[in-house]
Amino acid sequence: MSAENLFSLKDKVALVTGASRGIGESIAKLLASAGAHVIVSSRKIEGCQVVADEITAAGGSAEALACHIGEMDQIENCFKQIEDKFGKLDILVNNAAANPYFGHVLDTDLSAFQKTVDVNIRGYFFMSVTAGNLMKKSGGGNIINVASVNGVIPGDFQGIYSISKSAVIAMTKTFAKECAPLGIRVNALLPGLTDTKFASALTTNDAIMKQALLHIPMKRAAMPEEMAGTVLYLASDASSYTTGTCINVDGGYLLV
Repeated sequence: MSAENLFSLKDKVALVTGASRGIGESIAKLLASAGAHVIVSSRKIEGCQVVADEITAAGGSAEALACHIGEMDQIENCFKQIEDKFGKLDILVNNAAANPYFGHVLDTDLSAFQKTVDVNIRGYFFMSVTAGNLMKKSGGGNIINVASVNGVIPGDFQGIYSISKSAVIAMTKTFAKECAPLGIRVNALLPGLTDTKFASALTTNDAIMKQALLHIPMKRAAMPEEMAGTVLYLASDASSYTTGTCINVDGGYLLV
């Protein structure tokens, strides 16, 4: 098989959450360039439509679909629309995430805790359950969770976020083990420090960045597009015997 065929996503339908910017946007654009029809999703339709339009202008296939994964009714509505229109879903990329609190773990309030858990744990879980049931009907598929290196080594002043990302790693392995007989592979990307709006509390603070770079052998933050290649690998036949794997893309951070 040629490299082009190995990584081809022709005739695949992919849903990417949190895809209106940052890592999600880069993933959506790369999957589309590999031949997938990409459903660009996040809370607000406007940003999704911009990305979908850019994909179609570049010759790809995409559409926008608003979905707040912290709201159960929106998850149900999202998948109803997908099943009604396509009758299947081949690829789910759980990328949308919340990180509303930056501070000492002892000062975490209930609101920040609940928002983080609702999106990063409950949201990922029921997105995976609903997608998995649709994939089961059509003979299989791929779920890729965007976790974080913070799920392995907790980030400073990112307590509940780090806890939630540890849960995503455990979730990935659990779904992988139970869904493998159904033809559903489940893997995770663990990004390191990436220059996005989501991480701006870190990347725009010179003192924090100076300290962070001491622990990154490559001595720089990643760009969002540097995360997308791993997701393409996990979504394609190139990784056909890979499930339950969590791939670090972190400039060597977890080596230190």
